[in-house]
Amino acid sequence: MTAAGARTEPDWALATHEYFLGGERNRGNSTTFVDNMKLPVHRWYRYSAGYSSTWAAELIRHWGASRVVDPFAGSGTTLLAAQEVGAESLGVEVHPTVARIAQAKLGWQADPEELRVSVERVLAQARMDRPVKVPDSPLVAKCYPDDSALRSLLRLRDTVNEIETQDGRIREILWLIFVSIVRPTSPAGTAQWQYVLPNKTKSRVLEPFDAFSKTAEMFAEDMEMRRFLVGGDVAQASLLSEDARRLDGVPDNWADVVITSPPYANNYDYADALRLEQIVLGEIEGWKDLRGLRKTLVKSATQNVGNWNSREALESDILAPIRRELTVVYDSLDEVRKTRGGNKSYHAMLAGYFYDNAKVFVALRRVCAVGAKVCYVVGDSAPYGVHAPVEKWLGDLAVASGFKSWSFSKVRDRNTKWKNRKHDHPLHEGYLWIEG
Repeated sequence: MTAAGARTEPDWALATHEYFLGGERNRGNSTTFVDNMKLPVHRWYRYSAGYSSTWAAELIRHWGASRVVDPFAGSGTTLLAAQEVGAESLGVEVHPTVARIAQAKLGWQADPEELRVSVERVLAQARMDRPVKVPDSPLVAKCYPDDSALRSLLRLRDTVNEIETQDGRIREILWLIFVSIVRPTSPAGTAQWQYVLPNKTKSRVLEPFDAFSKTAEMFAEDMEMRRFLVGGDVAQASLLSEDARRLDGVPDNWADVVITSPPYANNYDYADALRLEQIVLGEIEGWKDLRGLRKTLVKSATQNVGNWNSREALESDILAPIRRELTVVYDSLDEVRKTRGGNKSYHAMLAGYFYDNAKVFVALRRVCAVGAKVCYVVGDSAPYGVHAPVEKWLGDLAVASGFKSWSFSKVRDRNTKWKNRKHDHPLHEGYLWIEG
């Protein structure tokens, strides 16, 4: 289990490895969001970048954690899982729309009957014919060729934005119901990782009012089911819309466990994941408006790099533990890209990725109590076929920031079912265990 270059493996990591990678618990989809789509509240929005809440809850229980931090909270999987086992939790998410999704999920303790009443009010008002502002967006035009359906969707949007509710959590849940029907009411297809494919169509498209009504009832039933399963008196779960590289709102020495999955260094543009939803919501007009958001995200994609000077990272003391190895890969990628049509700046992306993650570990060391346990769900990377041992470099950076040791457990292989159009280097995914 211990990767080359890892520190001495602690007993707790070995015990956890044996506990989770043996028998029924050895399931490859523990590192994906798939299982969550069967669970109440978790399934309210399928966020591709995620992992199994059942696995996270079992890990928190196994470790006996009382305070859990997730620096990359996403749609709230760790926070909801912590509630299920009675642990207090704090999550940090810098993407404002994703953070709002998580916050809406955390409002599940609101009264489901109030939600049902509010839904009927929304539907009654939205069915009244009134003018709407249609986004001036080629993407929206392609995704909603039926103008009548689009206008119904937009009337729902405007009504949800205007409605007053006694419980503020209900209004946020109404907002998430709307967000969750944006794609089902469009014939446009969706690729893996939530990219929109307007040139591919779905066989079944939902009518907006019907979709809103049915989705709302599913939400209400989930609220009732989760209350039955978890109870009414649950541990506090809080979501902070902040930067993982600072964790400003998390107190010093607060956490005894960290469970998270950072963005992978695989050139996935997290800023673009919700572009359709953000345009329909009126938050942005198009792709160019995502530039500001990209600057706030961990540099896991070339779109996040822009004109940033990657030498800032390579010359920083914070990357000293991996500088020699990283520079070799950096220089190799800089040469390889000159022979490729896309000429993508993967070299700068990797430098920025580990530079940013080194800052995250410094922040985590501050907020973690002595002896804290950390689990990162991670995967390695090979842009242009040049391999980067992500888990090793992250582990070394964690130790340099003050953590004691790291080890790695592989859960599954990646990039083996088909030849990737960029490279055919085998990749893997698993758990990076870090001792505080």
